[in-house]
Amino acid sequence: MNPFKTLPTLSFLFLTLLGLAHAATFDIRNNCPYTVWAAASPGGGKRLDQGQTWQISAASGTTQARIWARTKCNFDASGKGSCETGDCGGVLECKGYGKAPNTLAEYSIDQYEHQDFIDISNIDGFNVPMEFSSNSPGCTRVIKCTADIVGQCPNELKVPGGCNGPCPVFNTEEHCCNSGNCGPTNFSRFFKERCPDAYSYPKDDPTSLFTCATGTNYKVIFCP
Repeated sequence: MNPFKTLPTLSFLFLTLLGLAHAATFDIRNNCPYTVWAAASPGGGKRLDQGQTWQISAASGTTQARIWARTKCNFDASGKGSCETGDCGGVLECKGYGKAPNTLAEYSIDQYEHQDFIDISNIDGFNVPMEFSSNSPGCTRVIKCTADIVGQCPNELKVPGGCNGPCPVFNTEEHCCNSGNCGPTNFSRFFKERCPDAYSYPKDDPTSLFTCATGTNYKVIFCP
């Protein structure tokens, strides 16, 4: 028996364990007095009644990931249906992003200098109050967006169950910043004044993007 034949298997196992060592877990909890259908990309989706939780994990190197709540959903036994806000292609188990408006917890795991990048974003609007925070002692970061944005939403952005972002509504360079060269607008300021730690427009990085050391686990709370 040639002992070197086992090396590829051992190398694969080592790399797998290394990836697991840097994976992050996300404990998602619904504290709202109503049912939400939690969604994650990657991760899928799950109905959460008040007080229920759902845990997902993300591998090292995961980027452009997001977690959000869907509201007033109706799914059949096969997992097909629709939601008033946050719908992801009419399925319970999301395969991609949700439809605006939806309050977003966004993250990328094990990036530059072994840091995780985390944020809450209102660029796609707001539907459910949210907390996104560390669940590990090594990082104390807590991000919240809990203002009554739906109740105070400008008429131009109002939709059933939520407050839309100006980019999905107007689809203009001023609001969507496709060129990467834009500034705050009156609509983005509406969101920023109420949730100063959350993204209000695409170039809002200095006051809205936060880091924790890779290896941190997290929690997302709807209606904290």
